[in-house]
Amino acid sequence: MRILYLSQVLPYPLDAGPKMRSYCVLRHLVQNHDVTLLTFIRDSDRPEYIGHLAEFCHAVYTVPMQRSKIRDVKFLLQSLVSQKPFLITRDYVPVMIDTLQQLTRSHSFDVIHADQLWMAQYALEAKALHPTAKLIIDKHNAVHHIPKRLANEETNIIKRQFLAREAQLIKKFEVETCQKFDYSVWVTDIDRSAVLTPPDGSNNYAKSMVIPICANPSQVTPVIRKPNARRITFLGGLHWPPNAQGVLWFAEHVFPKVQAQVPDAILTAIGKNPPANLTGQGIEATGYVVDPMPYLAETAVFIVPLLAGGGMRVKILDAWSWGLPIVSTTIGAEGIEIKSGSDMLIADTAEDFARAVISILNNKALSQQLSRNGRQTVLEKYDWQTVYTAWDRVYQELFAIELAKIH
Repeated sequence: MRILYLSQVLPYPLDAGPKMRSYCVLRHLVQNHDVTLLTFIRDSDRPEYIGHLAEFCHAVYTVPMQRSKIRDVKFLLQSLVSQKPFLITRDYVPVMIDTLQQLTRSHSFDVIHADQLWMAQYALEAKALHPTAKLIIDKHNAVHHIPKRLANEETNIIKRQFLAREAQLIKKFEVETCQKFDYSVWVTDIDRSAVLTPPDGSNNYAKSMVIPICANPSQVTPVIRKPNARRITFLGGLHWPPNAQGVLWFAEHVFPKVQAQVPDAILTAIGKNPPANLTGQGIEATGYVVDPMPYLAETAVFIVPLLAGGGMRVKILDAWSWGLPIVSTTIGAEGIEIKSGSDMLIADTAEDFARAVISILNNKALSQQLSRNGRQTVLEKYDWQTVYTAWDRVYQELFAIELAKIH
């Protein structure tokens, strides 16, 4: 089939969860279809990244995404007037609409594939220009969960009210928008039920499927860790509010308890735009790191201390692939098939989280068990080369529905 794939981020390099999802889906789809990629790019995206995607996509088109605090104020005001979610208003770029118009006038597509909620508005625009195309949306998460959970932990009343409002607006937009697509794919059943199940308890699952985010663990060599490692590592973009919130919670409430029993422990947060107040004895914030392997080789515990978020955390799949022992909150590991105590440790209070981290630091056998079992889990359950054959069923079901309508 001829597929127009719309992405909010350039899906390469694989340094963020959404990129991993999009990249692996693309790699699967191009095996049997002609895929044209239309994607936003940022200033940090390099020509060689686009060139890599062009090696296997039928064609790649890009549109610059520009962000600034001044522009955000403008979009916030528009959101207040229009009652449309700020996150959706912010990502409406007229140049993307122009590019879509040009593409749909000069090319014919069987499917318009929107990657994440942010691209839904563009897929619907493309549908209006190309009525015969079918619409698929890949929902990485129930987006409204993110501001809702952030609001629950926010102490600033103005920020809390804004986040609560945004959660309500996004949920309304999310529910209404997904109903306009011919098929929706979700990374967890938690997210699917949060959007497709109305208050009366019924559901609209007939045109949907759950396909988890996957990685490429069979191509990843486990990290050879240094003996007596004492580094506690977080890896993830700290520009994303749930990541920043979680790391700050760990640094303030958990890490001092760890230091009291393991004085030589080091907390390392790897990710761009770390919070300015992420400081203290034994704490280092590296910013974005191209190659984190030197830090991972010194990592005793990989942490996922998230208190908010949605979908799945690819950082867990990465850490499992590297053979690193993990401690996560329940929300951090949400949507992933785990065996707590076997392939990772789960802790939701500061006391329990500290206790779990200390137990790994002081128990070599436990550390090795978690490393071994975690890697086995990701190999068995989250390898895209086996799991993503489910995307073939998505396309088959979509067109089977259309054939059934005809007959």
